[in-house]
Amino acid sequence: MIRASRAAYLVCGVLTALALAGWGVRAAGTPHNNTTTTNNAASNTVPLAAPTNSAPAAGGTAGGDQGQAAQGGDAAAANGNNNAAPAAAPAIGDKTGTLAAKTIARMGQVVVDDNGFVLYRFDKDSANPPTSNCKDKCAQVWPPVTSTDGNIPQLQGVDQALVGTIQRPDGVTQVTLAGWPLYRYIGDKAPGKWTGQGVGHTWWVISPNGKKNLTCVPTGTPTAVPPPTSDNNNSGSGNNGGSSSGY
Repeated sequence: MIRASRAAYLVCGVLTALALAGWGVRAAGTPHNNTTTTNNAASNTVPLAAPTNSAPAAGGTAGGDQGQAAQGGDAAAANGNNNAAPAAAPAIGDKTGTLAAKTIARMGQVVVDDNGFVLYRFDKDSANPPTSNCKDKCAQVWPPVTSTDGNIPQLQGVDQALVGTIQRPDGVTQVTLAGWPLYRYIGDKAPGKWTGQGVGHTWWVISPNGKKNLTCVPTGTPTAVPPPTSDNNNSGSGNNGGSSSGY
């Protein structure tokens, strides 16, 4: 009976010792597992945090670059607009392929262009050296006579030795007769008219020899028609002049 009790006691003691040993093993393993989990969590967190923190910076830089690029484009566009060459003004002139001597009623010998319009000379010009002083608005009312190819037009009844050309400040090549630059008058609405005769007491119908044709001089001092505008029909007022200054 005593031996059976001792055997039971020994078995119980062994079981208790084994239970304690197992508990110790489990208790000792728990910190190791927690540490591993913590380390794994930390290692998993770091890679995720880095892109999250750097993404705004990268986005901000990209946005800044795009903003600078846009500003650069705007600046380039502005510079392009500022540096754009201005539109060239249309050349003023009355091109003709011929100069012809012609006799017309009341005026006698005159010079006409290839459309039959009477041509003029201007007292404020110079024949020696040949110089034109009719510019800007004046040249709009009195278009310089130019040739179709920049050379001397074909001549009919006009001495070739008297015909030449000059280069105007606006780059147009103007035809001259005896040194005098030639002009047409926009107040003449039909071939053979000479409503520009005596305008401002400085404009005269030109003869084939280059001199003023004074066969018929209007009474008083006619004035020129105004320069062409969108509201102006440039109508003359007969042989005695127009409605504006004589230029």
